[in-house]
Amino acid sequence: MKSKLPTTGTEDFLDLISPFVPDDYLDHHWPTLKTGGRRCEFSSSQLWRLHLLALLTPVHSINMLVRLLPEQKGWRAFARLPRQDQVPDVRMLNACRARLGVDGLRRINEQLLAPVLERLDPTRAAVAIIDATDLPASCSGFKKKHPPIHGDAGSFGRPHAKKRPKPMFCRV
Repeated sequence: MKSKLPTTGTEDFLDLISPFVPDDYLDHHWPTLKTGGRRCEFSSSQLWRLHLLALLTPVHSINMLVRLLPEQKGWRAFARLPRQDQVPDVRMLNACRARLGVDGLRRINEQLLAPVLERLDPTRAAVAIIDATDLPASCSGFKKKHPPIHGDAGSFGRPHAKKRPKPMFCRV
């Protein structure tokens, strides 16, 4: 099936979704305040747009996004960063996430979903919503299953008291 949307991560796709980012809401609820220390050159909406780029582009981490940002003109345009040489660093993005917190992220999500939910017909029989429940990770696939051949790997000197062999006779 041919999609009407441009490919995710392209400049056309970013231009298409850019009007849906609630910049005014972000800047109103999390304004850039003077701290008396470091100067904050970026607004909350610019930093939020950078976090969206981490999800909407082929980068795998915030560190990689920050590294590639100076050479990606379309990404900077989406994030509304006017200059190539002035891009936020990882510390600024981390501080933005800390300032928003979990409740802030939920409020932004509600703001994004409000227009979608308003268009839904409440008389319809069912509405499907993606379940984002946290599930415990299965880590048993990486467990060491066989004991080392030559004693404890990485231990030196005497073995731990629990691993010492029991004596065959007792002294009185």
